Amino acid sequence: MTQNFRKSFPLHVKKAIQWFPGHMGKGLKIMEQKLKTVDCVIEVHDARIPFSGRNRQLKYKILDSKPHILVLNKKDMIDANQFKIISKKIEESEAVNKVIFTNCKDQLCNGVRKIIPIIKDIVSNTDRYRSMDDKTQTLMIIGVPNVGKSSLINILRNKHLKEKKAAKVGAVAGITRSVMSKIKICDEPLIYMIDTPGILEPQIEDDETGLKLALCGCFQDHLVGYEIIADYLLYWLNKHENFAYVDLMHLKNGPTDKIEEVLISGAVSMQKFKKIRNYEGRHIILPDTQYAAQYFIKNFRIGKFGKVNLDSIQFS
Repeated sequence: MTQNFRKSFPLHVKKAIQWFPGHMGKGLKIMEQKLKTVDCVIEVHDARIPFSGRNRQLKYKILDSKPHILVLNKKDMIDANQFKIISKKIEESEAVNKVIFTNCKDQLCNGVRKIIPIIKDIVSNTDRYRSMDDKTQTLMIIGVPNVGKSSLINILRNKHLKEKKAAKVGAVAGITRSVMSKIKICDEPLIYMIDTPGILEPQIEDDETGLKLALCGCFQDHLVGYEIIADYLLYWLNKHENFAYVDLMHLKNGPTDKIEEVLISGAVSMQKFKKIRNYEGRHIILPDTQYAAQYFIKNFRIGKFGKVNLDSIQFS
């Protein structure tokens, strides 16, 4: 039976999803000040949203003035057949010297191995490098929260210096909150990297961009709402005829457009319930839909719905 799924996802709030705490604004100002000491900027972003959510304010204030490498991390989460298409589109439309796909959880990742040689080649061709005796290179790593900036620093240090972690890593957006001092990542050539906090745009361009960022974990989940993020995921999966959630959430009647059905079914199947007090003051037991929403989102983030590019509409 053909389902009449939603054609759009209106967010029933007065304004688009926003998150721009004070440390982001402060960090952006410090980054601008430190830019004069930087030879190359490495922007890290989530490969599942290669076009959505990249900070335009950073682009206009920082990226256009320095050599710029875009690292699309978590490449294992999208179809490798899209790499060339994405790279071509970005390199032709932006001032990006190179797009590199990485998986910073994989010590043998080919993309990670390419980064230092590419940086060396790009920087060696700049006027600054050719005109000075000091061949030390300084990089700045930037991007929105929770896309793998600190993980990239750590894997590069491990690969080129055999050092342990130098930057905090976590699955929650906003772990790095300050602009740090230089971190050495390579001896030959001598390369230092400046770690920076994840910085979103002060004004996200539209609700769907904000929801894609939220689904990929670039916001702290509670700021948007677990059930809102889960509902957007359901909308996106149905729109792209990806019905893997039916078995995951134990839906007896097949695909649905109603997030309440998905979450109640999932909570009941996992035997997750919560006790609440009703308007009469009595305690009643209900399915824990927030737990089910967190479970639903988590399974997207670990790849249970297959290789997913949330911007895939651009490749139709």
